[in-house]
Amino acid sequence: MERLNSKLYLQNCYIMQENERLRKKAQLLNQENQALLSELKQKLSKAGTKTNGGPNSIPDLNLCSTSSPNGANSGKP
Repeated sequence: MERLNSKLYLQNCYIMQENERLRKKAQLLNQENQALLSELKQKLSKAGTKTNGGPNSIPDLNLCSTSSPNGANSGKP
């Protein structure tokens, strides 16, 4: 029984390490996505100013986001 507990403990440690690694990766991808979105909005705004004299209506793409701020695995046990 003690050996089984030790094995499960090590598996749990590995899962927690992997979860933290994936959480950091998700944060980096989110930051990159935000930077690209900002760049896209700037380009669209400049293009709209050149074509019709005013900024285009740019939809907020963040409203469609399905990821949670705490990581993709927040709903799993």
